[in-house]
Amino acid sequence: MDQYIEKTILNNGLTVISERLPTVRSISLGVWIRAGSRYENEQNNGIAHFIEHLVFKGTKKRRGLQIARALEELGGSLNAYTSKEVTHFYTLALDEHLPVCVDVLGDLVCNPLLKEADIEKEKQVVIEEIHAVKDTPEEYLYDVFQEKLFPNHPLGFPILGKPETVRRFDLRTVREFMEQFYLPENIIISAAGNLKHDRLLKLVEKHFHFERHGQRPAPVRPRAAEKVNLEINEPFNQAHIVVGLEALPYASEDRFALHALNAYLGGGMSSRVFQTIREKHGLAYMVYSALDFFMDTGIFSFYLGTDPAKRGKALKLLFKEIAKVTEKEISRTMVKRLQEQLKGQLLLGLENTAHRMSRLAKNEIYFGKQVPLEESIEMIYALDEKKIFEVAQKIINVDKLNVIQMVGHA
Repeated sequence: MDQYIEKTILNNGLTVISERLPTVRSISLGVWIRAGSRYENEQNNGIAHFIEHLVFKGTKKRRGLQIARALEELGGSLNAYTSKEVTHFYTLALDEHLPVCVDVLGDLVCNPLLKEADIEKEKQVVIEEIHAVKDTPEEYLYDVFQEKLFPNHPLGFPILGKPETVRRFDLRTVREFMEQFYLPENIIISAAGNLKHDRLLKLVEKHFHFERHGQRPAPVRPRAAEKVNLEINEPFNQAHIVVGLEALPYASEDRFALHALNAYLGGGMSSRVFQTIREKHGLAYMVYSALDFFMDTGIFSFYLGTDPAKRGKALKLLFKEIAKVTEKEISRTMVKRLQEQLKGQLLLGLENTAHRMSRLAKNEIYFGKQVPLEESIEMIYALDEKKIFEVAQKIINVDKLNVIQMVGHA
């Protein structure tokens, strides 16, 4: 199923990976820079995300409005995001517009103007974005959770930064970060859709030019807190609660067992915590679990929003469901259901060129190679009750669960 995947490392160190899908009309193209917030420090926290914003203000070839129009006028799209470990610029367009996609992305990454006036203006925009997150309890609480789980480490830093760090940004801060991380050896270009690899290479060589070369600093592995129990008073109507713990890195051999645990405990409407806390007891509207994977660690977390007066009962039920998977193996019948669920999610995602493009890059970033789809499916079907139980016992200690509560009015 992966027979149309090709990879080339150009002479300048830039990695280009593509997957040809001749039966579709779209192309998803992405530029992945290993330059997320975990590569920041306390002084420049938020700079990776800020640069992601700033390059859209204008380049040597295009004004900001021209950048916005370049793909929209063709029925396509252009966007970007910053995570803990990467900054990602990406496009979606018809196959005939591949040259425009490569041109625009190359322009953003290699030719941004970086004007002082734009920096000052964008600082206000990002600070408003930070305020918007703080007004969104679910997002804000998770930022606090990560900060407490990984204290004094960049993985605990908020991706957007803090108002006080953003206010300090200037042209020097921007240039220093870009000179350290916007390097061809630190960038992956991935594409999926109706395209030919050789043509993509020619376009990349034409539009991506770098003056600097080098390797990024190796990230320092975080050390998770022993146990966190924190209550924050905020004027919200609900109590918002995150419970979680350090889990597994992206490339762990046990990753699918953890995916199975996540699906079983809180990965959908049929999951244990949803059925128990919402359907049976009516204590929450939003209740779910989630996984975050990084190169050297991960997070397994649960979120619920409930009446402040009922949070004690809701937490007790949540802890009880989490504890069960460490006390007794789940049934073979349930394992088979989870296998089909994981396989279905994996294969359905491949119906989307953007998902395929993302898969190419993440395989390269976290595995250093392309993991065959068949291998992933084999790993899913190799799961059994014993393996899932073993992983649950390895990563979950109910007595050491970290709990962050944002308590509204009782």
